[in-house]
Amino acid sequence: MTEQQDLAGRVIVVTGASRGIGYFSAIEAAKRGAHVIAIARTVGGLEDLDDEIQAAGGTATLVPMDLTDGDAIDRMGRAIFERWGKLDGLLANAGMLGAISPVSHLDPKEVKKVFDLNVISNFRLVRSLEPLLKQSDAGRIVFVSSSSAYSCKPYWGLYAATKAALNAMAKSYAGENANTKLNINVVNPGPTRTQMRAKAVPGEDPDTIPHPREIAPKFIDLVSPDFAENGQFVDLKDNGKVSPL
Repeated sequence: MTEQQDLAGRVIVVTGASRGIGYFSAIEAAKRGAHVIAIARTVGGLEDLDDEIQAAGGTATLVPMDLTDGDAIDRMGRAIFERWGKLDGLLANAGMLGAISPVSHLDPKEVKKVFDLNVISNFRLVRSLEPLLKQSDAGRIVFVSSSSAYSCKPYWGLYAATKAALNAMAKSYAGENANTKLNINVVNPGPTRTQMRAKAVPGEDPDTIPHPREIAPKFIDLVSPDFAENGQFVDLKDNGKVSPL
């Protein structure tokens, strides 16, 4: 275990935990003393994660699940309530890039698939987990977004639209909770050495951008009780600049 134990006794959900940012953020949370509820579709990746967390002296509950299954999210919420009675943090990291394409050429099925994961699943998580998060003394939700929500580059319309929708939902939701102990924020990781980045920018030298393990501590800082901001966009690409959504 690390010396830093600021999350001791806390329960944190991490989605998209089988690889990339979610994987290393889950390890970081466990090292800080949190019990991690790790969600992903890939069982093998979750098992690898569990091995690393145990090796670090931490604990995790693995939840192999398709986040586009809203009923499964509801069942998970009930299970968390029955076991812990509360939830302290949600790192909503899972997402997909979708097709890089002219908007007029997008397949409607592709559009639905990307919106279902990047937007609707996050709404379903909020709907199911809010009562648990409000049982915490300092509930924290962090949605992983992108500068694409603002840049809206040509051919990135689908991904940009989903992240803009996510940001808008987070902003409204944060305002609704301005007078509660539940804080909602959004983080932009910036260019990171992930499979999604390799797909989006195939010619890029991966050694020129940060590895997920390098930025994972910054992600977990945002679900710590010490991070008291609400309704903010935290831009790790811009040295962690914090500005209103």
